[in-house]
Amino acid sequence: MEPIQAEIEEIRSHIEALRQERDELKVEPVLPSYNSPQAIADAYRRHARETAQMSAEIKGIEDAMAALEAQLKQKVAQSLGMPTKRRLNPLEEQVEEDKQRARIHAERINELAAEVAAELKELKALADEISPSYWQVYYKPFITGFQTISVPHVRSDGDVWTIVNRVV
Repeated sequence: MEPIQAEIEEIRSHIEALRQERDELKVEPVLPSYNSPQAIADAYRRHARETAQMSAEIKGIEDAMAALEAQLKQKVAQSLGMPTKRRLNPLEEQVEEDKQRARIHAERINELAAEVAAELKELKALADEISPSYWQVYYKPFITGFQTISVPHVRSDGDVWTIVNRVV
């Protein structure tokens, strides 16, 4: 077995052992055998202390599992010959995720703007066709305001994004 495969298996076995340990950690409430107010208060205090300690221990186990799973992904990628991604700090990661989400919205806005522009052009053509007859029947224009109709368009130079209005 290759050394990297052995490391992958070792990480997987550690993760599985941590999962089993986490599953075994449970705190069952221990109620007193008699119902005196002091015994009940002591039982609940003891339960709160044990629960806090167990919660901290479970959190530590889950953090260790997350770190090992990240290391496992890196080792698997390394074994497959994939380049490992440069680790960004959390703020950079958040900005990159938000940029991807913004890119999706910007593409959708541009698609919708193109559809609106096409619909406006068709409406203008129809209005130009109907207007002479409409004037004769109703003594007013069919549609007004076509001189300055615009739709938004999002563009980017790589770093800065700009929203502009395109006249239709």
